[in-house]
Amino acid sequence: MILKKLRKEKGISQLKLALDLNMSQNTISRYETGEREPGICELVKIADYFDVSIDYLVGRTQNPKKNN
Repeated sequence: MILKKLRKEKGISQLKLALDLNMSQNTISRYETGEREPGICELVKIADYFDVSIDYLVGRTQNPKKNN
């Protein structure tokens, strides 16, 4: 998952992202390192937050745009 890349591009810390998504900073860290994988509800929150598709988040496409 490219969460760290998206977060850095937006210039926000793990803590800010965690607070915005109502998660812990430790959870965000584990998602970024691959220690833990987000469930579907978390993937939707993250995709909506960064305005990208879930497929982009999980590496199934190089196109970040959502197909509406």
